[in-house]
Amino acid sequence: MCLVALAYKSHPNYPLIVVANRDENYDRPALEADFWSDQPDLLAGRDLEAGGTWFGVNRAGQWATVTNFRGGDSGGELSRGELPTDFLADPSLSLADYFHQVQDRGENYRGFNLLAGSAHDLAYCNNLNDRLEFLDPGLYTLSNDVLDTPWPKAELARMRLEKVIEADTLRSEVLIAVLSSRKAFPDGRLPDTGVGLEMERTLSPPFIVSHSYGTRCTTVLLMDKHGGVEFAEQSYLRGKAVGKLRQYRFTTGA
Repeated sequence: MCLVALAYKSHPNYPLIVVANRDENYDRPALEADFWSDQPDLLAGRDLEAGGTWFGVNRAGQWATVTNFRGGDSGGELSRGELPTDFLADPSLSLADYFHQVQDRGENYRGFNLLAGSAHDLAYCNNLNDRLEFLDPGLYTLSNDVLDTPWPKAELARMRLEKVIEADTLRSEVLIAVLSSRKAFPDGRLPDTGVGLEMERTLSPPFIVSHSYGTRCTTVLLMDKHGGVEFAEQSYLRGKAVGKLRQYRFTTGA
């Protein structure tokens, strides 16, 4: 997952609103979001190369997502996709306890950012500077650097999300458009992350399309004040939608 925009306790009807794009090589095999046969309370896409997920939610109303650090592929050998999976697989584990466990074993993974929580609590950590933060209400963005790094695509996502959530009732189809821009930013606004100018241009839009790498899916997660959960995901290949929008709705604890 390479771009996340979320609103936490910032809307009168929806304490949690998340929109996220997963960017990955087109040839990396994965399953579309569904409830897992071996963990039937876990709803997520599944990476078929390493077995974990990039974004998921469970029936208890817990959710988690992970991103990597651009250029941060040195380090441990464990799959970063197990970080959200481990949290979602054990609803009895408190958010604080889980994040402290993650910090204790952070060196076993290549560079990662982890966001996880529920409609009631939200936390962020990474293994670059061992930052752990329990977040206050507000709007946040996360890409392939630390939380709220003001890359142009993250700031555009924040602005679009802030505008969309002015509505009293929210729809997945509208929220997906928050991260739909494919327009590259001018060179003068691009960050220098060590990948070269041409690659900075390619990676600069919220929605990425290139020859072998790009946005594979957009995911929306809505949690309302009554315990209702809506999870929606649209898959893509080389910029074209694959299948229809997949939508799931359930009530926590039901």
